[in-house]
Amino acid sequence: MYAIVDIAGQQFKVEAGNEIFVNRLAAEKGAAVEFNKVLLVEADGSVKVGAPYVEGAVVKATVLDDSCKADKVLVFKKRRRKGYQKLNGHRQYLTKLQIVEIA
Repeated sequence: MYAIVDIAGQQFKVEAGNEIFVNRLAAEKGAAVEFNKVLLVEADGSVKVGAPYVEGAVVKATVLDDSCKADKVLVFKKRRRKGYQKLNGHRQYLTKLQIVEIA
């Protein structure tokens, strides 16, 4: 059984027991969160597609870590023949979730 759920503006394919990284949520470590923006649910070969969301479908998850960071993204800017070079780095804060169940 899997579902496609909209979390913080991004779509994720989740199954019970999966661990996923999402953009930072306002939830503390160990908190239980529910997502009701479920776009698709597959169970035993039958697929339910929402318009836009599946009625009554909820994905329940727990927060494993609320302040982990993604890999560094380097932004390099250069103007040729002008002597201009600039290097910036950025690490996005993420929230690590473990999917408990799809109901």
